[in-house]
Amino acid sequence: MSTATEQKMNAPVITIDGPSGAGKGTVSHLVASRIGWHLLDSGALYRVVGLAALQRGVAFDDDDALAEMVADLTIKFVATPGGQEQIELDGHDVASKIRTEHCGNLASKVAAVPAVRAALVVAQRDFRKAPGLVADGRDMGTVIFPDAELKIFLTASAAERAQRRYKQLIDKGLDVSLATLLEDIAERDHRDANREVAPLRPAPDAMMLDTTSTSIDDVVAQVLELAAHLRPVDDD
Repeated sequence: MSTATEQKMNAPVITIDGPSGAGKGTVSHLVASRIGWHLLDSGALYRVVGLAALQRGVAFDDDDALAEMVADLTIKFVATPGGQEQIELDGHDVASKIRTEHCGNLASKVAAVPAVRAALVVAQRDFRKAPGLVADGRDMGTVIFPDAELKIFLTASAAERAQRRYKQLIDKGLDVSLATLLEDIAERDHRDANREVAPLRPAPDAMMLDTTSTSIDDVVAQVLELAAHLRPVDDD
């Protein structure tokens, strides 16, 4: 086994899973930035795939076409110190486009397609490299990195998650309905928890953190405290 391969396999992983609106995206970005590790935003990957399928006219019930499309995509994203995200699809910035509720529902649909999930498994595992990886998603600790050294599962009430999303969209100048957002979140939770492939659920050894009444800064501090024992590997 080559040194590079050994480093990749030995690189520590922190998985942060949870439902939409629990805060895992912001927490993962901030944790990765604070400790200088790589970041995998799997939710963004699925949102980009959903957007790409929409833009390219690929039917959401055509499993083979969706999987073939995934293989042709070039996706890049970077965590910033402030927790903001930079996401590119084939060289074009799509960060704002993929964070709409419509795109979130598209992501949930393609995530339920076994062929799409299979096509993205290898791509996601390729993010594991020195000095370490923070992986954000819904099945990071159960499917993609079951051997992760630290697994976090963030939760929050549906009402709180809908309120957070409502504030985000209102701050962006978008006209949205809180009732509709709550309905969408409940529908997505049910779909994610009951899909046949990689349903949303905490890993048996995951640490559960309820963020309903906890600030992002406090959640980040808790994760950093839990991660203090992890040792990064050299990227030489």
